[in-house]
Amino acid sequence: MKPVESSAKPGKNGDAVTVESVADILYRESQTLIAEWLRRVEKESDLMSIPMNRKDRTGHLPHLIHDVIKRLRLDAGTKAPISKAAAQHGDLRRKQGYTVAMMVEESRLLQVSIFTVLHDNVTQLEFNALLPDVVTIADEVDAQLKEQMLRFMAADAAKKITGK
Repeated sequence: MKPVESSAKPGKNGDAVTVESVADILYRESQTLIAEWLRRVEKESDLMSIPMNRKDRTGHLPHLIHDVIKRLRLDAGTKAPISKAAAQHGDLRRKQGYTVAMMVEESRLLQVSIFTVLHDNVTQLEFNALLPDVVTIADEVDAQLKEQMLRFMAADAAKKITGK
């Protein structure tokens, strides 16, 4: 997924500042976003109670972020596809021993991290689309969490039926 063309606007000192869409900033800053999310997760003792290496803890994020960016680039009124990455993440976290509350916390930290990265890039933001994009981000991350929970609960139900 490549960024779309950006434009320029005058900065405080008269120099041109590149203006980018929210999707382009998230694309460009995806590694920073993952690092920000991990920094926040590492402060949460309940999340850190499940021992994992960095790859296992963050491996799902590039896919979820990609889905957020893809959703931001959809034409208005287009129905968003269900995130397969979110479903897989729900299965994985259940196998790793997460609770529902832990998955909700991870999702909350993803939203906070996304908004932190956008705030850190505020001078490059295309403001006329910012609020609708924030709503889209919140909706997409919540839809991903819903898909994670559906898979998590389906696995729990299957375990009760099979005893495995």
